[in-house]
Amino acid sequence: MDSMPTATGPRAGEAGGERGRAVPPRPTNPMVTPLLTDLYQFTMTYAYWKAGKHQDRAVFDLYFRKNPFGGEYAVFGGLEECIRFIANFKFEVDDISFLRSVMPTCEDGFFEYLKAIDCKDVEVYAIPEGSVVFPKIPLMRIEGPVAHVLVVLCLKNAGLGLFWMKPQAQGPDEITDKALRRCDGSSTCQDFVSLVQSWLSKIQWANSFVGTFGETNQSELAAFTSYALAFPDSFLALVDTYDVTKSGVPNFCAVALALSDLGYKAIGIRLDSGDLAYLSTEARKFFHAIEEEFGVLGFGKISITASNDLNEETIDALNKQGHEIDAFGIGTYLVTCYAQAALGCVFKLVEINNQPRIKLSEDVTKVSIPCKKRCYRLYGREGYPLVDIMTGDNEPPPKVGERILCRHPFSESKRAYVVPQHVEELLKCYWPGSSDKTSAELPSLKKSRDRCLQHLEQMRPDHMRRLNPTPYKVSVSAKLYDYIHFLWLNEAPVGELQ
Repeated sequence: MDSMPTATGPRAGEAGGERGRAVPPRPTNPMVTPLLTDLYQFTMTYAYWKAGKHQDRAVFDLYFRKNPFGGEYAVFGGLEECIRFIANFKFEVDDISFLRSVMPTCEDGFFEYLKAIDCKDVEVYAIPEGSVVFPKIPLMRIEGPVAHVLVVLCLKNAGLGLFWMKPQAQGPDEITDKALRRCDGSSTCQDFVSLVQSWLSKIQWANSFVGTFGETNQSELAAFTSYALAFPDSFLALVDTYDVTKSGVPNFCAVALALSDLGYKAIGIRLDSGDLAYLSTEARKFFHAIEEEFGVLGFGKISITASNDLNEETIDALNKQGHEIDAFGIGTYLVTCYAQAALGCVFKLVEINNQPRIKLSEDVTKVSIPCKKRCYRLYGREGYPLVDIMTGDNEPPPKVGERILCRHPFSESKRAYVVPQHVEELLKCYWPGSSDKTSAELPSLKKSRDRCLQHLEQMRPDHMRRLNPTPYKVSVSAKLYDYIHFLWLNEAPVGELQ
């Protein structure tokens, strides 16, 4: 391992980077290329490009939800490979040719756009390698044009575990190109967005659905509409971003019915959280009611796919209790070790164009923490870390000797005052792109190892024991807590009772 080349921030690699900054060497793993990702990332990128939203400035957080192997901590590594990958990111001619072959309906301008993509406009902030880390705290924060960050999601194979994310927009009115040609090419609908809105209104006022749901989430509707405009032949929507029955399914149906008017047939929906048996049954009832109410033949048979870390046991349990699922998406348990299938890392959009974004779910562990954030580790009198805290980017940092209220992100009663004796800011800039920001040096393998050992020694023994370790506290500031719950209430659909 000592012979492996090591990039050390601005000192590593060849000269000639942006503003004279040295460029780190290429990743040590030659298998890590821009194509080592899901096709889904490219279809979403195309949807952003088609909607004219690809340059929107976005902020994404990489974090994990649950500690591995039943413990109470993890150790962060793999950052150097990610920085190498980002610094040298570029699509080769063969990459573009392959993408053309698997995305034949995409416009030529999109592939010309991909050819020009690099990461000069991307910034990467991360916790230093070798650090002890905990759930919910961002391991990395990546900022840049939304489409650029989407196509570098193969970072998950460069050294870290990353999964998919969902496109979000402010509302359907933000969509610029609203035209969609009929399936047979005979004519063009000049305002597909209005057609979708018309169908949503019809559903809301139909006799079958009176009192079933109220106002659906408009950013979700915009995302569905944008995706349908880009891929009218293969529209499949993830419907659990906010509320499956009150927003996701009605929004999907409005877009699917608008597509049906133009001769297209939607593929279906995907459920990735919550009670899959119940939600699939409710969605199927909704589809059948749509078919009966509006006379759309076959709508009741639209496909329902379920995912969410499925394995043999969960599928067997679903089959025994009954469900309306047509297909199971099995990934994590199929390609990883069973004892600890995956760290469960996720990559979530938390801000776009300075507007916060939150992912809601019936499963509270899947609710994301919105906004661009700063993260700190607060130490007590005995030298042990007491708590990790997230604050809004514009909040003043915690100060030594000053009492600060630390709140659990989602549990109102879990809160504590802390008077830190030492404050450590966790996120540092490791790739500033073309900005003038100073980049931190990437440590050598030995320094990362030393940091890991030091952090393990600093931890309180009860956090480190193998059997029933004490959970380490991860919190948010009082201001961020209030903002999270304001957004939660603002974005969650309000039901109606008759």
